[in-house]
Amino acid sequence: MASLARHLFGAAVVTGAGGTGIGAAVAKALARSGCTKIAITDINLNTLAQTKEAILSINSSAHVLHRPGDISDEHFVDSFHHEAFNTFSRLDYAVNCAGVLGDKTIKAVDMSMDSFDRLNNINYRGSWLSCRAQLRNMLRQDPLPEHPKQRGSIVNIASQLGIVGRPGAAAYCASKAAIINMTRSNAIDYSDDGIRVNCVCPGVIETPMTTSSPEMAEALKPAINIAPMKRMGTPDEVADAVLFLCSSQASFIQGHALVVDGGYTIN
Repeated sequence: MASLARHLFGAAVVTGAGGTGIGAAVAKALARSGCTKIAITDINLNTLAQTKEAILSINSSAHVLHRPGDISDEHFVDSFHHEAFNTFSRLDYAVNCAGVLGDKTIKAVDMSMDSFDRLNNINYRGSWLSCRAQLRNMLRQDPLPEHPKQRGSIVNIASQLGIVGRPGAAAYCASKAAIINMTRSNAIDYSDDGIRVNCVCPGVIETPMTTSSPEMAEALKPAINIAPMKRMGTPDEVADAVLFLCSSQASFIQGHALVVDGGYTIN
């Protein structure tokens, strides 16, 4: 873990934290960096419990609140964040990782409304609901003594495909572009309140979503080969970028979309 992000204090929330993807990597990185109060959520209770155990193996004294739920459900999102805030008395860092890639690459004319709605309900609606709940709670608290100008920091996970297009991914690209501009708008609205809002735009990262099938692996090959580094990234590499944006070393960074893609978007 990079030394620049080792000193994070206070309480954190991570969505999409189950499994072995970006959310789980972020939750564990937060624990390594000093957060002892971490609330995590995911749709899958079993994988969420595994992340909780991983956090406790890093720091046995950590207080981990884990609640399974649907991030596109307004009632669940609000109640989860309300419980986290009331349990920890603060919410200093929030990282919104919940998202789906879609079943396969598909052109717009062939996409069903059910698939479109699922993508947008989880990727954009879920991130929007989470940000709203996080902002509401952060506005209730004073800044931490060690970060006197910061009341809270939110990091959304978007995608390189929120910046550039890719064949057969119109709905996915749009959902991630929405997260980027939502991030920018919230950054403008809440700067005076001491809340920083940024996002990370990963490239192709080695997670269960990108290695779920031979078809998906084949579909992602062009994106991997276009990038100068010509490899998948790791969840830990994304987590390092997230922790930087959460940390005081990013105290003058606001509304930024940090691309972590092996150089894909410079082509």
